[in-house]
Amino acid sequence: MRIALAMLLYLNALYAVEGKEVYEKKCASCHQGYIPMSKLKENFQDYNNTLLKLVAPTLNQLSYRLKKSIGDPKGDNEIHRMEVAAFITEYVLHPDRQKSLCLDEVMQSFQTMPSLEGKVSEEELEAVSTYIYDFDEKVVEEHSVAYEGFEKALQKAKNEHKIIMLKVMTKDCYFCRKMEREVMVENEVVEMLEKDFIPVAIDISTTELPLGLNTELTPSFIFIDENAKVLLNIPGAWGKKDFLDILREAKMKQK
Repeated sequence: MRIALAMLLYLNALYAVEGKEVYEKKCASCHQGYIPMSKLKENFQDYNNTLLKLVAPTLNQLSYRLKKSIGDPKGDNEIHRMEVAAFITEYVLHPDRQKSLCLDEVMQSFQTMPSLEGKVSEEELEAVSTYIYDFDEKVVEEHSVAYEGFEKALQKAKNEHKIIMLKVMTKDCYFCRKMEREVMVENEVVEMLEKDFIPVAIDISTTELPLGLNTELTPSFIFIDENAKVLLNIPGAWGKKDFLDILREAKMKQK
């Protein structure tokens, strides 16, 4: 069983590498990799794509829209992956603007992509589909802060005189995911969190909150000082500017 699992992990890693190579060779000339969502919104909503002058959706846009719109995102992961891969294959070989999953305000800036029939193999399509499917999760992980366990965070807060930011979430919470991919990856947010806070993330569908805390609203952001005193308890999803103001308020409460 362990050997089979090891082989599966190895093959998944192999596909990820090959998928990146396929993307760089056959997709990257049109589809840029990662651009923060705030920048993309500004580009399309305020500047009609004249700011970034993109010729196709970015990879993080594609990854998110595909997983959100194809099949059942909350169902069996392997089945969902196959459904997304089948859509990608069909669209790449037989592009159809009517089947595009991007928002109209985005698609109006782009031409329909040319068919890659005869220019890409089944193996390449399978590999790049895996790479695209996983891309959105990976960029969020790469650009976000590192999260600690609560007990370790509390000790660290005492030693470094920092505030614990407890992010209360669930895996299937739409607004939790929205904040993760649109706000928690922003450089200004990450820099402030790394400087003055110790982030802790708890999924309340699987784990109880510490200190007898209780909330059913996700996401919620609970700020706790080095003495385990709650400074602020702020529910809801926020834009970058408002969330930075919340972090500043938490710092003021500490003084």
